[in-house]
Amino acid sequence: MTAPTKHRVVVGLSGGVDSAVTAHLLKQQGHEVVGIFMKNWEDDDDSEYCSSNIDFVDAAAVADVIGIEIEHVNFAADYKDRVFAEFLREYQAGRTPNPDVLCNAEIKFKAFLDHAMRLGAEKIATGHYARVRQNPDSGLFELLKGLDPAKDQSYFLHRLNQAQLAKTLFPVGELHKTEVRRIAEEIGLPNAKKKDSTGICFIGERPFREFLNRYISHAPGPIQDDRGRTLGKHVGLSFYTLGQRQGLGIGGVKEKGAQRGGGEHEPWFVARKDLAKNTLRVVQGHDHPWLLSRALTAQDVSWTAGHAPAPGVYGSKTRYRQPDAPCTVVAADGAGLSLQFPEAQWAVTPGQSAVLYDGDVCLGGGVISSATE
Repeated sequence: MTAPTKHRVVVGLSGGVDSAVTAHLLKQQGHEVVGIFMKNWEDDDDSEYCSSNIDFVDAAAVADVIGIEIEHVNFAADYKDRVFAEFLREYQAGRTPNPDVLCNAEIKFKAFLDHAMRLGAEKIATGHYARVRQNPDSGLFELLKGLDPAKDQSYFLHRLNQAQLAKTLFPVGELHKTEVRRIAEEIGLPNAKKKDSTGICFIGERPFREFLNRYISHAPGPIQDDRGRTLGKHVGLSFYTLGQRQGLGIGGVKEKGAQRGGGEHEPWFVARKDLAKNTLRVVQGHDHPWLLSRALTAQDVSWTAGHAPAPGVYGSKTRYRQPDAPCTVVAADGAGLSLQFPEAQWAVTPGQSAVLYDGDVCLGGGVISSATE
């Protein structure tokens, strides 16, 4: 039996426990491991919300315990041009983008990968919960879900191509999160109990609306229900997303003579944005028809195999953290994707990603452009 190949691997060390354990596992396997800390945002380093400086201290402490070198690399200019500018464009257009998908495609697996290759790396590794395998029949590299269903991040990685997958390792994708934490404690990593980061990297834990306010022009306008009644005022369409329930500032609407205990106290949800009239449309009740879609189209598609899957039945996600929903691919090519669902999907949101799966294999996907009832 031949010994596994040893590589020079550059690991993206974020300061979190997943990337720390990633570096440890690769060192254990005998690879030559170098850590890189990516700085992707620097507009408000000194604010209470930007954790970049704390994260670098944590990453450096991890590198010290594991016994690897760490380099601090600034990708902030790339990030602003390739991720943040697109993020703002999408919000301004009334859509709800997913910056994690963009960041993976443009920074972690482009700018970072290119930098790592210049350092003589043969592979890169990150702490994502996903897996890569080479199909023995086709020779193609496949992106698979992580083994921990609660942590799987293949949705955010669906834009990776063959060249990127061929050079990428995801060691913690083979583990459950509890096991990752256990390894971190066992080897005495200083960040073993550090809580997982949430939210978008450049926003951190700050209030989202407060952050967007600094960059996006906003015009208040009416909030109307499905019957055209005005219920209140919105603060700017960009600040709302389909399916949103909190922060609308409207109560129930009671019909004259309506009985107590009727449906007037059901919660309100954002259902549509009318950009032409600057009107936010809301509906009452989780299962209102305006919130349900049986078909969608997506643009700006990307397929891990380099070509679109054949029409047929697949699994799909139209947002992260939802179970795979059966769907039929009506059409898929290099430009777009059309899906139909036997069961209506809730709050399908333009700007988010529709991602296709064949069992555990992530095939790719695109950016949702429209959804129909």
